[in-house]
Amino acid sequence: MAWRHKNRWFRRWLVIITFWFVPVLIVAVNEVREEMAYNTVDLQKALSTWELSDAQRAAGAATRCRGTPEEARAAGCPADVLTANAPKHQEALAEYAHRKSTLADYLWHAFVGYWIVPAAFLLVVGMLIGGVRRALRRPQHAPASPAAEVKTTTHP
Repeated sequence: MAWRHKNRWFRRWLVIITFWFVPVLIVAVNEVREEMAYNTVDLQKALSTWELSDAQRAAGAATRCRGTPEEARAAGCPADVLTANAPKHQEALAEYAHRKSTLADYLWHAFVGYWIVPAAFLLVVGMLIGGVRRALRRPQHAPASPAAEVKTTTHP
């Protein structure tokens, strides 16, 4: 049995996939940080952009409607401007949530493709090699032929 030899091939496989996990994890963390930084900046840009009519600009709403909707509300932005821009801001929040879920899906597929699939492949190859080596290590048992066992003696 393969386990009899102190799990040598299995321990080697565990070491290999553990060390392979480190670069996969480093790449994944860097991707998440870069993508989420971009998504956060894009969200903040979308939330701090205000569309004002000429009448609202003339009334001075541009000076009070700055930043996020909460900041603008606290600064005294008129309710009609907040209401007019609410669908656009909600759309930006929905887009941000969609990007986060898409990123999570991509990372899961990358994790499976770059770590789980190679680990499973190496495990199967190791098991096949171990099985072949075990089969070659066993002595061949030749079937006993009945002619070889029967000795005939003739007496004159």
